[in-house]
Amino acid sequence: MNILTHLKSGAVRSLKAWKGVLVIWILIFSLVSLIAFPLKSGLKSLIGSSMITELLYDSINADVITDMSKGLASLIPAITSGFLLVFFLGFIMNAFLTGGLFSILGNKNSKPSLALFFAGGAANFWSFILITILTAVMILLTASIVGGISFAIVSAAGSGTSAPGATGKVIRIALIVVALLLPILILVADFARAWQVANNEKKPFKAIGIGFSTTFGTFLKSYPLMVIVMVVQSGFGALVMSKLLSLKPSTGGGVFLLFIGSQVLFIIRIMLRAWRYGCVTSIMESPSPCFQRSM
Repeated sequence: MNILTHLKSGAVRSLKAWKGVLVIWILIFSLVSLIAFPLKSGLKSLIGSSMITELLYDSINADVITDMSKGLASLIPAITSGFLLVFFLGFIMNAFLTGGLFSILGNKNSKPSLALFFAGGAANFWSFILITILTAVMILLTASIVGGISFAIVSAAGSGTSAPGATGKVIRIALIVVALLLPILILVADFARAWQVANNEKKPFKAIGIGFSTTFGTFLKSYPLMVIVMVVQSGFGALVMSKLLSLKPSTGGGVFLLFIGSQVLFIIRIMLRAWRYGCVTSIMESPSPCFQRSM
């Protein structure tokens, strides 16, 4: 199977998993609402129906800024604790939802169901937690090593005579190296998750090892595929952000339409994530000597 076949297979699998995608959107929206709505209420009570906005529009008013800073100071602890809570719950939820999504992307599941989604998320929860932690550690180590080498080169160049702009070139090269290595680490994590879902034994460390062997065993097709998927995801994200930031609705209806549009785009982003998982699952299920030895 060539790269285009796996890309097509991943797209078909992600479309079949639309129920799981909607569940992910609902849960993420609910999680974000835990801090978004209280924050909105706090800011609204801080500003209220006073003339603060008009005073700030006319000129900078020191008294108004002082009063607002006092109110914001009281909100900061609540905002900080809220962000920490959302981050912690999001980390846990991500492991559960990713396990469920991988479970319904397999080819053997011709009709993905929500029951299978939730069962897969629960069965692979702890394994996916460890795989996520190990992947984060690998990414941090890779970035630290590349950054350390770059810092050493810059320091050595600074002690002598270096060409103008040498530091900037070293930093750009370091960023390019990290960008080239990142798809490999993501492939390792995704192959590990796909193998873990397909096997009854829950051994995340073994899954990571199989992720490495499968990544390099199928490198010529898996790496270009992951680069294509990541470019599409990044391009879509950048396009969406640029469009949303450029919109400035002035009416309540415009704000509502902007909200609906942003949620539709967020669902598409989740679908692209499912597409990535589906492509990796397609490669994992294809006949491969590396995969057969791993099984």
